[in-house]
Amino acid sequence: MAVIKINHLTKDYGEGRGIFDIDLSVEKGEVFGYVGTNGSGKTTTIRHIMGFLKAQLGNVEVMGFDSWKDSVEVKKFVSYIPGEIAFPDLRTGTEFLKAQAELLGLKNMDYANYLCEKLQLDTSANLKRMSKGMKQKTAIVAALMANKDILVLDEPTTGLDPLMRETFLEIILEEKEKGKTIFMSSHMFDELEDTCDRVAMIQNGHIVDIVSMTDIYNTPTKTYKIEFTNSTDFKNFKHTRYKIIRVQPQYNQVTVNIPNADISKLMKSLTKYKLKYIAEIEYTLENHFKDVLKKMKEESKNVQ
Repeated sequence: MAVIKINHLTKDYGEGRGIFDIDLSVEKGEVFGYVGTNGSGKTTTIRHIMGFLKAQLGNVEVMGFDSWKDSVEVKKFVSYIPGEIAFPDLRTGTEFLKAQAELLGLKNMDYANYLCEKLQLDTSANLKRMSKGMKQKTAIVAALMANKDILVLDEPTTGLDPLMRETFLEIILEEKEKGKTIFMSSHMFDELEDTCDRVAMIQNGHIVDIVSMTDIYNTPTKTYKIEFTNSTDFKNFKHTRYKIIRVQPQYNQVTVNIPNADISKLMKSLTKYKLKYIAEIEYTLENHFKDVLKKMKEESKNVQ
């Protein structure tokens, strides 16, 4: 069941800025990543999901409701962390969270307290004088404490230090275990790789590709870096039929790309050589999208 459906969504700001014919669906219980550089269209897409912007073409549906026409209904299901945090004129983080709880009709603050403890957030701090990281933590607690079924998160780790970023990703995985549906934007591949089921890349307002993390982890080929102890073995191996994609003669190193079915054959053939080391180079989400962009660039050159 698609919980979020984005149908041919277009918002054209002119001069190539905006989003164009965005078509996505997010299934119930799925963590869906949305990656792209600053200005690529991530926030514009998210603001349409939240019903803050009216599309020029297409629409967004959340739980079957139109996000623009039925924005009040949509917000009953959705918790949201904005890309830019702006707090009301309240003295402390505690006052802000209490005000949010009253607005949400939330009487039990146990989960909010758990989040504050996990994120090491001192809510007694002055709201206006908080650091960027503390403001981000406060926004995270305010969004997640309502325990809603859908989380829409716009660059949620902005301002967090590396340790707190890891803690936040742990919280996201806990939310995933509860069966929450999560739409999370980022410009960092690794945090999406660690949490998401599928990831879409947006560039210049267009969807470049959508990939399943299962496909990333289970590629049909593997890449190995091999270093030989002497130049003779290095030179002899270069004349084998394996697909060598990189040669570093100064280190007696080669990098080979090989189908999974031939890995045993490679390992057996390497027993004839003296090796310094062999290491698998893992294929990552970033590698995938770089390959996609490279292919697109080559295809556009051929068309010209």
